[in-house]
Amino acid sequence: MRTIQLVLGSLLLSTLGGCVVVPQSRRGVLADKIMQLDDDPLETYRKQKLYSTREAAAGGDGVAAGGGCGCQ
Repeated sequence: MRTIQLVLGSLLLSTLGGCVVVPQSRRGVLADKIMQLDDDPLETYRKQKLYSTREAAAGGDGVAAGGGCGCQ
């Protein structure tokens, strides 16, 4: 019982250590393009349009569904 409490306590402390308020002066560094998950927003849009057109199914990503002809 004591080891379970110790493990849960250490997990709680390790997860709370990652929560931090970023100062205003450092937010510009974190908002750099290198920190983004997507490489190019235009390329991401093109890929999404291609996939939704080829699959003839859309709407699962929060965008209105089209008819499969590419005229969304």
